[in-house]
Amino acid sequence: MEGLLDFFNLLDGFLGSAAWFPYILLGVGAFFTIYLKFPQIRFFKHAWLVVTGKFDKADEPGDTTHFRALTTALSGTVGTGNISGVAFAIFLGGPAALFWMWATAFLGMTTKFVEVTLSHKYRVKTEDGSMAGGPMYYMDRRLNMKWLAVAFAIATVISSFGTGNLPQSNGIATSIESTFGFAPVVVGGVLSVLLGLVILGGIKRIAAVTSRIVPLMALIYIVGAFAVIFANIENVGPAFASVVSDAFTGSAAAGGFLGATLAYAFNRGVNRGLFSNEAGQGSAPIAHAAAKTKEPVSEGMVSILEPFIDTIIICTITGLVILSSGVWKEKHQNTFDRSDMTFFAGQYDESNSEDINKLFLHLNNVEGEKVENFTGQINVVNGTATSGGFTLINSRSIAEDVTYSVGSSEDPFTGTLKIEDGALVKESIIVEGKSLVHSANLTAIAFTRGYFGEFGKYIVSIGLLLFAFSTAIAWSYYGDRAMTYLLGPRSVMPYRVIYCAGFFWAAVSDTTLVWALSAVAIVVMTLPNLFGIMMLRKEMKESVNEYWEKQKK
Repeated sequence: MEGLLDFFNLLDGFLGSAAWFPYILLGVGAFFTIYLKFPQIRFFKHAWLVVTGKFDKADEPGDTTHFRALTTALSGTVGTGNISGVAFAIFLGGPAALFWMWATAFLGMTTKFVEVTLSHKYRVKTEDGSMAGGPMYYMDRRLNMKWLAVAFAIATVISSFGTGNLPQSNGIATSIESTFGFAPVVVGGVLSVLLGLVILGGIKRIAAVTSRIVPLMALIYIVGAFAVIFANIENVGPAFASVVSDAFTGSAAAGGFLGATLAYAFNRGVNRGLFSNEAGQGSAPIAHAAAKTKEPVSEGMVSILEPFIDTIIICTITGLVILSSGVWKEKHQNTFDRSDMTFFAGQYDESNSEDINKLFLHLNNVEGEKVENFTGQINVVNGTATSGGFTLINSRSIAEDVTYSVGSSEDPFTGTLKIEDGALVKESIIVEGKSLVHSANLTAIAFTRGYFGEFGKYIVSIGLLLFAFSTAIAWSYYGDRAMTYLLGPRSVMPYRVIYCAGFFWAAVSDTTLVWALSAVAIVVMTLPNLFGIMMLRKEMKESVNEYWEKQKK
């Protein structure tokens, strides 16, 4: 399993985490933004008119309304990326990362417009009478690249588990257990049954449920967020200023945060931006293909709103909560995960600028700068290390007040610990202390810095539950449309059953391997989709011009 994990991480290093990937993603968005003369600005008002039903006709082909297609697609994108993803981006790249998430969203509005329009244009009616669409259909029916369509569909099925199912279930179970104390097996059992009741009913039931969940979850989350923002209103202006100013310089060290280069913040911001709004990935067009309309461009208009709502509004609100509260640069008491923890050779001091600069360059992968990992033994007495020669880095920060225990923090360890190449060998040892935190934990702490106090963390848990559950609903539909393309409508029901079973299994399992596989699958979805829409750029422009001619008439 470790070998397989290393293999997927290696692939991801050449794909999604590679330096070239953000430029491809943003480059396609920038090209279409200029080529179509900034449709995300020119068509924004019209998009709202379409989604509110101004042009709806009940007798047009499709399975659901523009609004429900939008909420289904939004339920797939508004999820853990908005709670965990923003926090993770800021943790890695500082305030600058939020700017690059904005840039990804702004250009992504055009990318979504293009991919949804073209996918909707080549949708088909299946044997069971439902609509099926997505990039695999225009790849097959228009580009005559069956092999590419099959590769995309397979990647979509993998991503439905790796993005929409297993990590979401695991995240919900972990959050509910830490906040409310319910066992993961109970949470997984209840939610997998609820998931089955929703998705076994197909797109009409999925759209009906998501059209209610999405507005509710957004309202709850926004109320909790503004309780923090208004409580720290004096910090909002400086937070905005740091986002913009750091975007072109990188973020300097501040508090426990050791800093981030411009290149690192750019890469992490774009990467998290894609994870948040999925613009260019090709997933949302699958949901939009179900909309009732004869005009593919009109559904493309609706999709312009997705990155705006998902990233420019919701992610910005999360970012302001984290930045204005100041928690992103503070060290907090936590239990250290093995994946976040490294023992470095030598002793580093945060008050020493030379030490900080060396760690800054190393953590930002600056070529030529290398901090050696520690190999040796550590003597521990009553939970505290008594030997030196090393520095423990946890979550990209120098750990403080570190304790070592066995089984629980109430059973301190005494003895010798072996460290090999920066990693603690003994698996049973629990390491705790103060360090930076990231992902949902960082957002939860930030939500306690407002008018609701400690109750704020419950808003994050409830928000995470609704966000992640709705994401699982939407991705089940993406997966079953991909299965329909690959093996026909009869394969959908077995897929849905396995999908629900996977949701239960993930609540009590380690999904690290699945996350790694998903990271690769997302890029395998994204690159063919970007290639395809570039191939059809002239057809896209012609479709837009024809649409407006009809509107004038």
